[in-house]
Amino acid sequence: MRTRCHEASTSVNRSCYALWVTRAATLPERERGVCCDLKLEPAAKAADAVAVLKALADPTRLQMVLALRAAKEPICVCDFTAALALSQPTISHHVARLREAGLVEVTRKGVWAYYRLSPHLPEPVRRIVEALG
Repeated sequence: MRTRCHEASTSVNRSCYALWVTRAATLPERERGVCCDLKLEPAAKAADAVAVLKALADPTRLQMVLALRAAKEPICVCDFTAALALSQPTISHHVARLREAGLVEVTRKGVWAYYRLSPHLPEPVRRIVEALG
């Protein structure tokens, strides 16, 4: 059944608005935080996950992690510059973000840096990396 509030008109139906305000004012108030028992992970654990996910959110870094995951040996920085067609400083920036997140380890041989996935990844991070691509 349609009421006057549902009738098509180009102007605001003031009586309908008054009815709506009256009904809205009579709604019961809810106390926040009483609906369910919400258990949150510790903030530090969430911050660790955020660091990893931010590092993986960049397409270049994601490609690098996938390449490192598939590689049998550490990958030289020169191989990343050639494969990704990026400059060495740009690659270094991306590797630094991956290192900060604890995803990558570096070994230096002379002037070259070789990267591999960290063998000491926490299990949740390892599952994320394994689920990629």
